[in-house]
Amino acid sequence: MKLSQFDFKLPDEQVALHPHSIEHVVKNDNGEDNTFTVKRPDACNMVVVHKKSQTISMYKTDAKGKVIKDEEGNKQTLTLLDIFDYFDENDTFIFNNTKVFPARLYGTKEKTDAKIEVFLLRELNQEMRLWDVLVEPARKIRIGNKLFFDESGSLVAEVIDNTTSRGRTLRFLYDCPHEEFKQDLFALGEAPLPRYIIDHKDSEGNLDRPATQDDFEDFQCVFAEKEGAVTAPSTGLHFTRQMMKRLEIQGINTAFLTIHSGLGNFNPIEVEDLSKHKMDSEEMHVSEETCELVNNTKKEGRRVCAIGASVLKATESTVGTDGFLKPYDGWTNKFIFPPYDFGLADSLLVNLYHPQSTMMMATCAFGGYDIVMEAYKQAVKAGYKFGCFGDVMLIVND
Repeated sequence: MKLSQFDFKLPDEQVALHPHSIEHVVKNDNGEDNTFTVKRPDACNMVVVHKKSQTISMYKTDAKGKVIKDEEGNKQTLTLLDIFDYFDENDTFIFNNTKVFPARLYGTKEKTDAKIEVFLLRELNQEMRLWDVLVEPARKIRIGNKLFFDESGSLVAEVIDNTTSRGRTLRFLYDCPHEEFKQDLFALGEAPLPRYIIDHKDSEGNLDRPATQDDFEDFQCVFAEKEGAVTAPSTGLHFTRQMMKRLEIQGINTAFLTIHSGLGNFNPIEVEDLSKHKMDSEEMHVSEETCELVNNTKKEGRRVCAIGASVLKATESTVGTDGFLKPYDGWTNKFIFPPYDFGLADSLLVNLYHPQSTMMMATCAFGGYDIVMEAYKQAVKAGYKFGCFGDVMLIVND
């Protein structure tokens, strides 16, 4: 397929800059209304795509299939909290338990004091303190330059190699135990929100969404465990501790694998022919325990739901020709776009993604191009939110 086939107009106001929240109005002792805003990522809107019947559901219905309306006559939209109506006991959800580290930090260049953004990608060598990074503005950073990261000047890095146009290898000049070094390094960083959030501008052209302390919590899944991601597996962000407890109560299994989500998910595709696009590699791990749980679910004829495009990529990277998940420790650069024959999951929960994004393409491959694009069209029309903090789409095989 062609890149242009995945384009659509997404109004700027429908890009979610913060997690979904709801407002509570409480009267005080004087009879005055006080409004409180509470973050509720699990109460985001949900579009449901039914693959076999080729239908789309966006609103709650009664037993007769009639759309339910509130007291004001407005249709009640489906939310993520309604996902429990689509699954039964002993079905299995697969989550990505990667953990995001504070990858974005800012330093100053020696002599000029120019402010430089350094985005940590991965540690290359613990003993030598070598890191693979991206720098911005890259034109100012050359081999031999030194960058200072704190006021005391104790944390310094030297550029020792150019890897790509923006990529550099840094050697941090910091003499202490490795864990202490990482702790001090990460203390200087901020949550690595996507650029479309931190570069967002208001109507007057001013940046209006800086990273905050709250983002360390908001941009981390509650079940995150294995450190290594530089961006969050966004669908997992919607699952609160209460949601995870409800899964347990309903008897829905939770399986975990690890794929360290990288910036390649956000890189623009620069070729019209999608077969010529190359994805960046991401480290992934699938345990024997996860394989046993997921494969037993399939053997029993139960449903397996991939939570997020990263999980879909991971399972399709290691599923065997027999349709069962295999243990794996390594890397994957799988790029999923239509047409594609899936071997494992029969359902998928994903965010509503940006136009021409690789995650959107994987969604279209799983649900079917025509019906998913129609669902996107309806979601835009309904004013739903897009991006990592946006609303979600559930694709079920019925």
